Amino acid sequence: MSDQNGEEDLWAKVTKAVDDLYNLRDTYFPANPDEKVFVLQKESDLALNLLDSIPFEQRKLPMQRATYEYLRGKILDVIPDYRKEAEDHLSKAVKLNPSLADAWLCLGNSIWKKGDLLSAKNCLNLALSKGPNKKILCQLSMLERRMSQGAENQSELIEESIQHAKEAITLDVKDGHSWYNLGNACLTSFFVMGAWDHSKLLQSLKAYQNAEKDERMRSNPDLYFNCATVNKYLENYERALSGFEAAASKDPSLNANEEVKKILSLLDKLDILLKANAKAKRLASLASSLTAVNWTSSYKMASVDLLSEGLNKATAILGKVLSFVKHDSGTPLYYLLCDSDQICFILSVYGIRNDAIREGDQLTLLEPNYRYVNFSWNGKCYQFKSVRVDFLEQVLVNGKGLPANQAVCTSIHAQHKP
Repeated sequence: MSDQNGEEDLWAKVTKAVDDLYNLRDTYFPANPDEKVFVLQKESDLALNLLDSIPFEQRKLPMQRATYEYLRGKILDVIPDYRKEAEDHLSKAVKLNPSLADAWLCLGNSIWKKGDLLSAKNCLNLALSKGPNKKILCQLSMLERRMSQGAENQSELIEESIQHAKEAITLDVKDGHSWYNLGNACLTSFFVMGAWDHSKLLQSLKAYQNAEKDERMRSNPDLYFNCATVNKYLENYERALSGFEAAASKDPSLNANEEVKKILSLLDKLDILLKANAKAKRLASLASSLTAVNWTSSYKMASVDLLSEGLNKATAILGKVLSFVKHDSGTPLYYLLCDSDQICFILSVYGIRNDAIREGDQLTLLEPNYRYVNFSWNGKCYQFKSVRVDFLEQVLVNGKGLPANQAVCTSIHAQHKP
């Protein structure tokens, strides 16, 4: 009996060492990524030594051998790069014991690194066939997002990714990683569908907020980075800045500090433009040149100062384009406009080419989404009126709708990691 307990304890020690190794991979983010690889290699060598300390007679039966091959392959695969040795051991494990779901999962991950995405998906589906599993569903969801890049059935694969992410949550509604994965899937969908559907951004933000409730996820810098990305596109500038700074503090190797610089650079440009044009002599002539255009009677005319915070249904405003605001990110496009009351405001437009709207154009904005931006960052105060429209049909340029071919799907990669 004591020998059997000793055997079980040794296998348990190895299993814990492997779990600790992967926890290190997911929570250790030094400034130099090479240092992380070095530490993982060192710790994986120690785990392999512990695995090999299991006497041969305790790993000669087929089931024991399968577990040994699986653990060896999993330890070797902790390194970011593909290792054939890891794939070979994991392949042996599933041949010896095809019911080892986690071995199929690890094999799929290893083959994914090799670039054979279809074979990787087959492995994950085989893993899932052994029974419902949130880890496998999340990995399948991530792989489908990766497979969607450049695929003809891109939107179909993204929808599958979202569905698998939701299935994982139904298995454990408190699991932060599953919520994080759903957030990534919805954020990817936002871009794939043309960067217009803000409901996807809101779904993504809600998923990330649920992920943050899980203590284990608070060490994940990608969660903060991606949540900040959503806030950036929702134009929640202060939250975006805070999120990117938090991501940078958790993983210095991320380009999160660059994102902070980009947002601040944009805000500074907007601030300078607004101050320069607020009392410009040409505003009076530009405002007086605005002429009413024909639209359905269900829309009432308003000026910017009459808009309510949020969506203004059945409302339309006119604006003259004073300038296009160049900035480091491709989405959204920003313009400085003035209305008939000579009030300057910022317009953000998603999903169109940068030549669709030009300086001097008269814009009719239907059902504008209004926000008064007012916050301070590092001692500087940012205050401006901001208008967003969510669909191409809501923008009339010189009385005409935007041509359909002006719509564009951005190629921005939604998440920091797949």
